Amino acid sequence: MRMTLSTLNWRRREMVRWLVTCATEVGVYALDSIMQNWFTLFTPTEATSIVATTVMSNSTIVRLHLDCHQQEKLAGSARTLALQCAMKDPQNCALSALTLCEKDHIAFETAYQIVLDAATTSMSYSQLFTIARYMEHRGYPMRAYKLATLAMTHLNLSYNQDTHPAINDVLWACALSHSLGKNELAAI
Repeated sequence: MRMTLSTLNWRRREMVRWLVTCATEVGVYALDSIMQNWFTLFTPTEATSIVATTVMSNSTIVRLHLDCHQQEKLAGSARTLALQCAMKDPQNCALSALTLCEKDHIAFETAYQIVLDAATTSMSYSQLFTIARYMEHRGYPMRAYKLATLAMTHLNLSYNQDTHPAINDVLWACALSHSLGKNELAAI
């Protein structure tokens, strides 16, 4: 795993899944170990999309026969991993981190703050619109609005670009603003 970390191999995804499966078979301590040392084994995207999601899945919990304490410890390690990955690579890991941290208020707030911090420098408008739609879906319309306005600052549309890929996102942002009130609509 360490050898292919810097020079990507086309079979790497399969190797990552195999390592996570082996760690699951060995038990909680092996899973916790690969999550504690994720940066030596996985890219941030692999760690959030494969490792953390597998660890937090119901099938893993059932397979390992975890009690509540073990389950929470493993979930806490997965959330910590997701937040570390989001800080290292917000473009590719922010949405996964938000999803993985949904059940822990403090971790979710931290992931949201990571998104806000990265919004001005390293995230594209399409990534921000995607996260904004996720926030609206989760029941956070004001956060969705804030992310949509940040996305709009990254977007440059002419009056005649009605076929631009972001038009639907802009219309969604306007509808969201309208549902929140006149001031929000005027600001958009």
